[in-house]
Order: sequence, then C-alpha cells, then structure tokens
Amino acid sequence: MPKYLVQASYTADGVQGLMKDKATGRKNAVSKTFKALGGKLEAMYYTFGEYDAMVIVDLPDNVSAAAISLAAASSGLVRTKTTPLLTIEETDKALARSVSYRPPGK
Repeated sequence: MPKYLVQASYTADGVQGLMKDKATGRKNAVSKTFKALGGKLEAMYYTFGEYDAMVIVDLPDNVSAAAISLAAASSGLVRTKTTPLLTIEETDKALARSVSYRPPGK
C-alpha cells in the first residue's frame, strides 16, 4: 500500500481545537479517518517550526490521499502538504528505467 507523509499546520482556531482534544484525541480522530478510507496511521509526531504535526500513513491510492487533504483544507483549521513516499525498491526501479529527457535550452 502506498505511503504518504502529511505535514500539517494549524490555524489559531485549529490550535484551540487541539488544546480541547489533546494530542491523543487528535491522533485517534486522524487514525479513524485514515481507517475509514482503507488506510492505516503508521506514525504521528508533533513538531515546532514550519509544521505542527507530521504523519506517516498507508493509503490505498492518490485519490484517498487527495480526499483527506481536501477534507482537512475545507475545515479551515489546518493546512496540509501531502508527499508520496517511495520505497527503496521503487526508487531502484525508477533509477533503472531509461528516460529520454531534454533539459530546457539544451
């Protein structure tokens, strides 16, 4: 199943909701959301800096990842950035594939 890294930043109102739910409550809610789409929460960490939380999740496909991203964005309480993660084996396959590419201006 494909893996994704979800980086999340809360708005001020989102942080107020986090304070109410607590980190454990948010983890449970997020886990249920992923599970409902056939996925599984692998890891969730809170951070400080540009992002407030980092999530690694298994999801069936890009459509599921996009659906969660859109649902979160529509709340107005959190902004997310979702990045597909490649396994070592997938990266080796990509490196082995021959691609005809011309760089700009060459």
